[in-house]
Amino acid sequence: MTKILLVASGDLRESANLQCWPAQAAMEARLAEVLAEMGHELVRGHPVKPAGHGFIASQREGMDVFAGLDPEAPLIVAEAVWQYSHHVLAGLVSHRGPILTLANWSGQWPGLVGLLNLNGSLTKAGVSYATLWSEDFNDEFFLKGLTEWLQTGQIRHDNSHTRPFEGGSEDAALVADIAADLQRNKAILGVFDEGCMGMYNAIIPDELLMPMGIYKERLSQSALYHATLQVPEGEARAVYDWMCAKGMRFHLGQDPAVELTEAQVLDQCRMYVAAVRMADEFGCEAIGIQYQQGLKDLLPASDLVEGMLNNVERPPVYRADGCEIRPGEAIVHFNEVDECAALDGVLINRLHRALGQPVETTLHDLRWGGPDESGTTDGFIWVFEISGAAPPAHHEGGWAGSESLRQPSMFFPSGGGTLKGYAKPGEIIWSRIYVAGGALHMDIGRGQAIELPEAEQSRRSEGTNAEWPIMNAQLTGVSRDQMMGRHKANHIQVVYANTAADADRALRARAALAQTLGLSVTLCGV
Repeated sequence: MTKILLVASGDLRESANLQCWPAQAAMEARLAEVLAEMGHELVRGHPVKPAGHGFIASQREGMDVFAGLDPEAPLIVAEAVWQYSHHVLAGLVSHRGPILTLANWSGQWPGLVGLLNLNGSLTKAGVSYATLWSEDFNDEFFLKGLTEWLQTGQIRHDNSHTRPFEGGSEDAALVADIAADLQRNKAILGVFDEGCMGMYNAIIPDELLMPMGIYKERLSQSALYHATLQVPEGEARAVYDWMCAKGMRFHLGQDPAVELTEAQVLDQCRMYVAAVRMADEFGCEAIGIQYQQGLKDLLPASDLVEGMLNNVERPPVYRADGCEIRPGEAIVHFNEVDECAALDGVLINRLHRALGQPVETTLHDLRWGGPDESGTTDGFIWVFEISGAAPPAHHEGGWAGSESLRQPSMFFPSGGGTLKGYAKPGEIIWSRIYVAGGALHMDIGRGQAIELPEAEQSRRSEGTNAEWPIMNAQLTGVSRDQMMGRHKANHIQVVYANTAADADRALRARAALAQTLGLSVTLCGV
């Protein structure tokens, strides 16, 4: 019998660790049963705490745990929850035995999201690992993969859907112009505190951006907090009234601990005004607000702000001289200061504007997915769900099809509203930029946002986080397991095009633009 170590990385927020622990404990128990049936013993590398959970909850704790483990032993990092990768990254970097990252296929908590973030972080760090996922740990795909890892320390996933982009675009002249303009005139990414929630994979080293003409302006959330407090209530209320006039619904209550209040929304509107002005002041083409952890105890959630920024049609904000700041333009926001999404967002914004295609873009988490239980649509349908806001232009009905609900208390003690909606049906281009081998790479493909019956839509929303926006999507030529086996991030970038032909053209142009700027581009499913 082989002894296999297990570690579980968790959240920094104790409230989340306590609430999510039962799902983690159930997954670990099931995994132990499966391994025992195969003749192996699963041994926890750290105890369940008296507080009531068994998660590694800080970087220091993770270092201390790994210092006491056999560095040659086979090791499973099992995740049923969202986790902070830097809690275990140091230990995994120095671990010499075979590593398996594993998650349960469930929408209840963001375990798949945590798994994919860890995979992206390990890839960037150059750490060898295998990865697996399962709904009940009894399916053929899982058991075959687990057996392969136990025997070889590796798992080979199907990559037959991928091929290198070999260049070529009918928009070659436009691509060359955009690349030359970036490299000549430069662009700034405004980073409000780098490295959100341990997402090492989301930080691009400056030297990889510099040859493209892209530079970071490292901004402080303390400055954003101060600027937010300087915005008078009248300006905040004007933003709130603008959204209400567009038909957006705010689900307000009286108890700020568990309900969304008008005061919270007004503070979010103040933050929006402050963020637009700071982007203007520092000449930032895109900005990213960390929020977690730096602002969570000071201000309501930044998500409503982020959804507004990424929309072309948004509340006006003015300089001191009365001039409107960037009228008729989205201000690209990269959620959770994901710099890979920032770079992609800048490329999308410039290219789609030039092509006359929709510029509104957002990242989503690859949260979950499965068949349409109503039987209306065949095939696997992803639940792409970011933890708070998508641009209203993505939602069926736009602003009038959007609503704001209080963020979950266990993640957001200061409250604040989301910018929720259900993505309208249409042609999409999906992509992800990531760091591997010390260089930048892009995976890019096609798909469709799918409209589902109301009951099926509600089932998916209630099965995850009902406060958060959803894009139900089918990806062209890419299966569930192909996507999971290759994707190097918890985030996926999505943008619409007007027609299928337009989307194909925009995909080729962006692949060519990324390649021109020095990225290695892989086409997925197309």
